[in-house]
Amino acid sequence: MSSRVVVLDYGSGNLRSAQRAMERTGADVTVTSDPHVALEADGLVVPGVGAFSTCMASLKAAGGDRVIDRRVAGGRPVLGICVGMQVLFDRGVEQADVDAADSATEGCGEWPGTVERIKAPVVPHMGWNTVTPPEGTRLFAGIDPEERFYFVHSYGVRDWEFVATGDRIPAPLVTWSEHGEPFVAAVENGPLSATQFHPEKSGDAGARVLANWVDGL
Repeated sequence: MSSRVVVLDYGSGNLRSAQRAMERTGADVTVTSDPHVALEADGLVVPGVGAFSTCMASLKAAGGDRVIDRRVAGGRPVLGICVGMQVLFDRGVEQADVDAADSATEGCGEWPGTVERIKAPVVPHMGWNTVTPPEGTRLFAGIDPEERFYFVHSYGVRDWEFVATGDRIPAPLVTWSEHGEPFVAAVENGPLSATQFHPEKSGDAGARVLANWVDGL
């Protein structure tokens, strides 16, 4: 039986591109804003494009933040893509003055860390880039280290701040990329995974990432 995957429609993201890419993995894919359907699926995909604050407001309005939290608490897989990855962190800063009270937007808080403007000679980071996955990765299993993935973003997580709270809680697997400076390109953390790049736009390599995720459902 095919895995049942929901692409969450909360008003942000390349929904049809994500749907088609997931269908190519052999999954049974539904695009919906229904929180009950999203909760019951084998896997939930959270896409996202645009500004952190806008995506987060739309996600909350649709109840998507609660769906994500309940799924993760129950060990049910979630995959965030692009801004759908960024909103999983504590907060996003979209203005130059990071000390200004109105510059930060609260995220879902699944991971500690701040999404901020990347420091590079050319921003946005738009185009193909390599990534450096850690040992033990499942998302990048079987993928050549020289493969490139498609990025479109001006903001990212530049510092990984996770601190393990006990010996039985494994540290998340963090994949890095570099554009002017290192930034987080993907995270694998139990049922919660995410990519800063767009796997649905990354050719065969991106298709393999999605297939690896579906295989783990």
